[in-house]
Amino acid sequence: MFDWLAVMVSTRRRWVLAGTLVASILAGIFGGGVVDLLSSGGFEDPGAESVLAAEALEEDFGAREPNLILLVTAPGAPVDNPQVAQAGVKLTQELAAEAGLEGVLSYWSTGASSLVSDDGSQALVLGTITGSEERIDARIAELAPNFRRDGSVIDVEVGGPAQVFAQVSTTVEEDLVRAETIAFPITLVLLVLVFGSLVSAFLPLIVGGIAIVGALAVLRMITGFTDVSVFALNLVTMLGLGLAIDYSLFVVSRFREELAGGHEPREAIARTVRTAGRTVAFSALTVALSLAALMVFPLYFLRSFAYAGIAVVILAAVVAIVFLPALLVVLGPRIDSLSLWKRRRTPVGEGFWHTIATGVMRHPIPFATIVIALLLVFGVPFLGVDWGSADDRVLPADTSSRVVSDKIRQNFSTNEATALSVVATGFGDPTQRTTEIEHYASDLSRLQGVAAVSALTGTYADGQRVAPSDASSKRFAGTDGTWLSVGSNREAYSVGGEALVDDIRSLEGPFETQVTGQSADLVDLKQSLFDRVPIAAGMIAVTTFVLLFLVFGSVLVPIKAIVLNLLSLTATFGVAVWVFQEGHSSGTLDFTATGSLEVTSAILM
Repeated sequence: MFDWLAVMVSTRRRWVLAGTLVASILAGIFGGGVVDLLSSGGFEDPGAESVLAAEALEEDFGAREPNLILLVTAPGAPVDNPQVAQAGVKLTQELAAEAGLEGVLSYWSTGASSLVSDDGSQALVLGTITGSEERIDARIAELAPNFRRDGSVIDVEVGGPAQVFAQVSTTVEEDLVRAETIAFPITLVLLVLVFGSLVSAFLPLIVGGIAIVGALAVLRMITGFTDVSVFALNLVTMLGLGLAIDYSLFVVSRFREELAGGHEPREAIARTVRTAGRTVAFSALTVALSLAALMVFPLYFLRSFAYAGIAVVILAAVVAIVFLPALLVVLGPRIDSLSLWKRRRTPVGEGFWHTIATGVMRHPIPFATIVIALLLVFGVPFLGVDWGSADDRVLPADTSSRVVSDKIRQNFSTNEATALSVVATGFGDPTQRTTEIEHYASDLSRLQGVAAVSALTGTYADGQRVAPSDASSKRFAGTDGTWLSVGSNREAYSVGGEALVDDIRSLEGPFETQVTGQSADLVDLKQSLFDRVPIAAGMIAVTTFVLLFLVFGSVLVPIKAIVLNLLSLTATFGVAVWVFQEGHSSGTLDFTATGSLEVTSAILM
């Protein structure tokens, strides 16, 4: 196959170059609008209990988890002050009148104690922006500036999941642009240093550009059949450029060696494709099949990385072993044009890396022992890993939504916006079962970590009803069931929050229930991912073993590769736990440690 390919790219080089140019232009035109078709969600398992409960909550009761929070502060006066209360009621009505807003309520409209701060100087207005993720993003961008106010009676700050997610997305985009702006010139300088020639240095960038453009066109086609996450774009650019450099180094370096050995360009490229081209092809196939393991997960956020990764890997390999050799034949000795210095070729059997390699081979056991010991030491913190989800604390401390969340975290005993919802349907008219609802609500309120339970029959704390039902309690009644709101004094994305979900699901009740809310989402997400990790890991291990066996004809080499990959991955996780979970160097790196690692990052790593 590679002999035929070598002949084809050298004899039909002009057709290859022209075809690649035309295909790249068409791909650029077709894939240029892919950004508008990508989605910003995909972080949940459609079949998880929390997702099904949220759907039932909306369909049967018209209720949704609030994703918009207005934090109202009354400078120098309690929120029950008549003037403050009047402003609060007006603010609530104003938000409720906005298009696309549902379930708007506040301390002044309900009197719920969970919506007022412990010192009585702050209160919350909650609402739900309806629609798709894209619709929510667009709407919060309109609402946030309109409702952010500094007044003589009340100050209003905007927060909540919608604002947090919007600002996280904006921050990530800005950081990526900044990173790429810094990385691109550094990469170019390094390529010039490695190749010693401007012509050679630009070749990997050309390969990467073609692969990236082609991958965007592939993503555009895939959006016609399924949802694709907008974050897949990040993988396309980073992996496309990285693999283009890697594969181009193989091909260009071997081509230059063959030219230096006295071969004319056609013969040099034929030898290059048969050797370096084969290496690139098997490497790309290994990476692509490993990325395919992401397809077993139900989150389209992760599946999108499989779509993007497989596309860009295959395209980078094809461009590197088809287009690049054709271009090298045309360039020939001019590959070293615009050299900044004359490269001294190191004779075989000499040089720094040869010295390192021979030294290691002379003393394999001591070197292997040292390296394995270091990897194990780095991996020790991984024993204490705790998987969680990203929340507002990933944002800089002065970001507006982070400020709001921090104030709620510090000043409110319970956060109504992160309350868990216990949904029970299919048992008939709830007004005929108020006694059972009351007993169940009382039992829920006794659970450790529960601040208050709001139900059709009133509000409960520590097993006692602390407030009777009122007009706001009607929202808990449906035609064929009820739901209860369980407020917690625990952080939603925390071990305590997860434990509370388990306690609620384990509590026996008078009817079947489902639990939803941020903590429940995390519990179900972790279960959904980790249930499928063995399948994904098995796919990667089998793929690696088979392909390396086919390349090297050895059983030991694939086993060694798998073991070393496991050791290096463990060390990587250990360093991540030590730095990001435990917070070492958080001041230097300017981030807030939350006590956990983001669970989907584990799958990607």
